[in-house]
Amino acid sequence: MKLCFLVEENYRYDGMPVEVIRQLDAWGHQVDVLRPGGSLLRMTDLVTAGSHDAWVLKTVSGGPGLTLLEAAAGAGLVTVNDARAIRGVRDKALAAAIGRSRGLPIPPTYAAATPELLTEIPESEYPLVVKPANGSSGRAVHLLPAPDRLAALMPELRGEGLLIAQPYVPNPGVDIKVYCVVGDFYATERRSPLHPDHRHPERRVPLSQEVAAVAAQVGAVYGLDLYGLDVLLTPDGPVVVDVNDFPSFRQVPDAASRVAAAVLDLARTHRPAPAWCAPPPAAPAAAVAVP
Repeated sequence: MKLCFLVEENYRYDGMPVEVIRQLDAWGHQVDVLRPGGSLLRMTDLVTAGSHDAWVLKTVSGGPGLTLLEAAAGAGLVTVNDARAIRGVRDKALAAAIGRSRGLPIPPTYAAATPELLTEIPESEYPLVVKPANGSSGRAVHLLPAPDRLAALMPELRGEGLLIAQPYVPNPGVDIKVYCVVGDFYATERRSPLHPDHRHPERRVPLSQEVAAVAAQVGAVYGLDLYGLDVLLTPDGPVVVDVNDFPSFRQVPDAASRVAAAVLDLARTHRPAPAWCAPPPAAPAAAVAVP
């Protein structure tokens, strides 16, 4: 097969996707690597039908790679993950709205175009977690214990674009990271980015049925095949605090081969649109009385 990987400069030497690309090459497949953040893109000629069997995205959230992937999808090409599914989780404000509306255990979420608007959030919602709606890898995530801490954070939040804020979910300083490779789930326990002083090495842990069910629901809701989610365990059950397309897959055994095989399987299959993209069912027609 002929594949095109869109790889941002941040991940140029990262094990994911470099090891996946090497594995595919070792199996005899042709892999072209395009770095959308470091290349002049002639968009009108770049994406053509039949150029590749599938396009695969591994870029930062705010980078240009998703636009290019969506262009490939618009030309009728297969994308991994589905470009529409990726858009649904890259924007964390959109992801929260989609997830809550479809029954996922996601904290109530506010969106603010400017940090000044965060001052309108009721004090009862504190402690508050604030982060960019297009953030990734724990960038610019802040825990605010009270409203009076917000003023000092304003300069740092300006320029981050759309922000989201969620009530803090109490946790012991660790969260559960679940990786999904086309229906197979792997769980690790790691230090929470909100508790940088907590020393806890990332390690594999057993996956409970409850968390596995939530992980499967995340894939079904957003339409993802390769993804990760961050889960906090609470007395009321698992709470999803983040969803990532194409994560690092750390601690997944034989990750490069598993992900490479999944990419090939997905490249052979056109997936239907994610459920959240489908229009709602039409209301039944009202009965008309015949005189």
